[in-house]
Amino acid sequence: MSDSQQTDPAADPVPAPLPRWWSRPAEPVGAPEGSVPPPRTAEHADPGPDADPVTAPVPVPAAVPQWWSRPAQPVTGHEGSVPPPRTVPEHVADPDAVPRYDPWGVRPLQTVDHGRAGSRRVRLRQGIVLGLGTALLAGGIGGYAGVLAERQAGTRLELPQAAPADGGRAPDSVAGIAATALPGVVTLHVNAAEGSSTGTGFVLDGQGHILTNNHVVHGARTITVTFSTGESVAAELVGGDTGYDLAVVKVDGVRGLRPLALGNSENVKVGDPVVAIGAPFDLSNTVTAGIISATGRPITAGGDKGDGSDVSYVDALQTDAPINPGNSGGPLLDAKAQVIGINSAIRGGDGGDSSGQQRGSIGLGFAIPVNQGKRVAEELMRTGRATHPVIGVTLDMDYSGDGARVGEKGEGGKPAVTASGPGARAGIRPGDVITKVDGVRVHGGDELVIKIRAHRPGDRLTLTVLREGRERTLEVVLGSANGS
Repeated sequence: MSDSQQTDPAADPVPAPLPRWWSRPAEPVGAPEGSVPPPRTAEHADPGPDADPVTAPVPVPAAVPQWWSRPAQPVTGHEGSVPPPRTVPEHVADPDAVPRYDPWGVRPLQTVDHGRAGSRRVRLRQGIVLGLGTALLAGGIGGYAGVLAERQAGTRLELPQAAPADGGRAPDSVAGIAATALPGVVTLHVNAAEGSSTGTGFVLDGQGHILTNNHVVHGARTITVTFSTGESVAAELVGGDTGYDLAVVKVDGVRGLRPLALGNSENVKVGDPVVAIGAPFDLSNTVTAGIISATGRPITAGGDKGDGSDVSYVDALQTDAPINPGNSGGPLLDAKAQVIGINSAIRGGDGGDSSGQQRGSIGLGFAIPVNQGKRVAEELMRTGRATHPVIGVTLDMDYSGDGARVGEKGEGGKPAVTASGPGARAGIRPGDVITKVDGVRVHGGDELVIKIRAHRPGDRLTLTVLREGRERTLEVVLGSANGS
C-alpha cells in the first residue's frame, strides 16, 4: 500500500484548475504506471485559449526553484507520522510534483534592495549638498550674467541722433561769419598806471597793425596781444586819438596774420544783421549776433577829466547785439564778414554797481562807423596822430534851446568865430543857431560836433542857420585841426 491515501473524487468537490505555470502532472492522466511519456512537440507549447484545461497538454515548466518547493514532511511532524490526507484533482498523477505558492515561505517572490540605512543617509546628505551647490552656482552665474547684461545695456544705450555733418556753414550765417573773422580778432591785456584792463582789436594788415579803442590802451605801460590760436605777443602803441576813441598798436614777428576785410558803413541800413566779436569780461573770442537798430546815433563817451579833453564824439551805429565791457575795440561785422563798425560803447542800466563799473548790456550797443575808423587808422599809421574836421567856431555848450548856438566869445577872450576860418568864410556869425547839417536836424552842440567829425577835412557841408528869427542856408568847407 502506498504512503498516501486516495480520496473519492465523487465525495470531494473538484477544486478550480490550478494555473498552468505551476501545475504540471508528472504523467498524462490515465497512462499506465511505469510508462514513458511521449515526446513533446511544438503544438504542445501553447494549447490556445479554447483548449480544455483538463485534457489539454500542459507545458513542461522549468525546474522549480528550491525556495518555493513544499517540504515532504511538516516542520513540526514526527518521524514515521502519517501526513494528513491531501485533496488532489483527479487529473494530477503525482501530487508531490505540483508546486504551491506558500505565502509564509522563507523568501518573498520579489525583493527590493533598500541598502543600508547609513548609506541612505550619506546619499541624502550628498544630494542636499549637491543641490545647494548647484543652486549657488546657478545663482552666481545668473547674477553675474545679469550684472554683465545691465552693464552692457548701460554702455550700449543709444538715443536717436542725427548723422555727423560735414561741419560747413553758409558764409552769411553767424557761424560762417565767425569762422571767417575769428582768426583776425585779438584780445588785448593792458597794464597802465590806473590798473589793468582788457579789450579787443582786429588785424588791419600783414605788417601787424591792429585797430582798437583809444580808451583800451590809453596810458598803457605794457600791451599783450593774444590771437585766437592762443599765441600771445607783446605790442607797441603806434598812436591814438581821444576825440575819435581810436588807436593803433603793432606786433612784430608774427606770421600768418589774417587781416579782416573792411566794408562801407554808408551801405548799412536799419535792420541789417550783424555779428559782434570780442572778449567781454575777458572771455576771449565771444561771438554775439543782432541787427542794426539805428544809424547816425550821436553819442559821447569819456569826459572823466571834466575839461572835455577826453570826450569822444561818435556818429554811431546802434546795435542790439550784446556788447559788454571787454568788447571795446572789437569788430562789428555784416553778413559778408566785412567790418562795418568798431564796438566802442554801451548804454547800461541806470547807475552802476558799488565799484562804479558799468553794468552789462541791455541791448543798446554803439559802434564807430568803419569809414571813420579807416580814415583815422590810416592817419595814425602814417603820422601817429589824427586830424579833426572843424568849422572854426566856438559853441555855447550851456545853450538849452534846440540846435547848436555859436558863442559870443571864444576861449581866453578870443573871438567865437575864428577869423578867416571855414565858418567865417561861410558867413557864420556869433549868436547864430545851427539847426541842420545837410538837412539833418541837430538838437545841441554835441550833435553838431559829432556830425562834423563824421566827415573828412575838406568835405563840403550845408548848414541851416537860424538868425534873428529867419533861417539861412550856408555852405562850409571843413578845415583841419590836430587831434589829441
